[in-house]
Amino acid sequence: MKTEKSVPLTGYQKFVIFILAITQFTVILDFMVMSPLGDMLMKSLSLKPSAFGVAVSGYAISAGISGLLTAAFADRFDRKKLLLFFYCGFIIGTIFCGLAHSYVALIAARIITGLFGGVIGSISMTIITDVFPMQKRGQVMSFVQMGFGASQVLGVPIGIYMATLWDWEAPFWMVAALSILIAIAIAMYIKPIIAHLAVQHNKSAFAHLGKTLMNSNYRIAFTSTALLSMGGFMIIPLGSAFAVNNLGVNYAQLTMLLMVSGVSSLVVMPFIGKISDMIDKFKIFVVASLLMMITCVFYTNLSLTPLPWVIVSNILMMIGIMSRAIPSSALTSAIPDMADRGAFMSINSSFNQIAGGFAAIVTGKIVTQATKGAPLQHYNIVGYVIVVISLGSIGLMWRVNNLVKKRAQLKRSVIIAEEPMIQ
Repeated sequence: MKTEKSVPLTGYQKFVIFILAITQFTVILDFMVMSPLGDMLMKSLSLKPSAFGVAVSGYAISAGISGLLTAAFADRFDRKKLLLFFYCGFIIGTIFCGLAHSYVALIAARIITGLFGGVIGSISMTIITDVFPMQKRGQVMSFVQMGFGASQVLGVPIGIYMATLWDWEAPFWMVAALSILIAIAIAMYIKPIIAHLAVQHNKSAFAHLGKTLMNSNYRIAFTSTALLSMGGFMIIPLGSAFAVNNLGVNYAQLTMLLMVSGVSSLVVMPFIGKISDMIDKFKIFVVASLLMMITCVFYTNLSLTPLPWVIVSNILMMIGIMSRAIPSSALTSAIPDMADRGAFMSINSSFNQIAGGFAAIVTGKIVTQATKGAPLQHYNIVGYVIVVISLGSIGLMWRVNNLVKKRAQLKRSVIIAEEPMIQ
């Protein structure tokens, strides 16, 4: 239900949304492209599923560690400068990925990329919270999260085509080239974001970090984010390898599968953002979670399947996964105070990344492959584990939703109490 009159977005706000969305596009593409390249990498470098899981988790875990370290200082700098610094580091890491010619070099490059790239999402979330009111955040989150769908529609298929035309390193060079142009746009056109600097009270950066970690309400949000991340990360890393080796999808069909899934996400996500602002964010989250659980169990139990059925099930599964992210991100963004937003978002991102990295490792341990190119085994167990984790995330998001309602009620009470004084 709307509590305030809807105000149209300004031209600058739309530009900020575009920049954050395209930034997310490159960061997500850099991570997402590892999944469709999974079968190619496993064959090229003679990797087992567990080794590939480590390659994926190296990025996520290093990103989580970086987020915790950054949290201490996240509220002490201009948000724009912080975004630009970490985005430049992400570009350097991506270039190193393109230069990697062995498994060890690739792991090292992914760790460097994660140290910088994993923090960018939390900085973007903090900027959104600073620039846009709560009544607009569902819509704004949906546009920024469209970077995920756009990476599938444009980036991943182009990346796969480039990898088959040249080699698996080519997609990383593409991401690096595009990111350099975006970094220039950030430096030239984004205004400084410094309002939070006026409300800092902790002289010590690490005292600020400790205060944020010790807040019980914040910890509920952090745990909710961790479970949410595990549910999504468990299905994604070996999804393309499962499609190729178990479902009978070839590389050309895989490209089409990813494109169709990405287009569906692009179409659905703005709609999810609007209705989550209009109706109830938690209810939308629950419906999306149920859809994800059902489709994950169905998808992970498939064997050789006609392509149209693979496409339909993949579309529904990805819609469920992505539709959870929009209302949950909007609700979580309402938890921290302004003075803690940077630290909160960095820590929240760390929990997201570390939990995702752990989930990728667990998936690699659960799933086995007898020989190179053979069907993956025990992938259906991943689907059942996701159901258990998702039920837990619903319970925790219910608590987050209650905290947001209490904060809103308290804010209204303060406004009402101060009204007679404002004459």
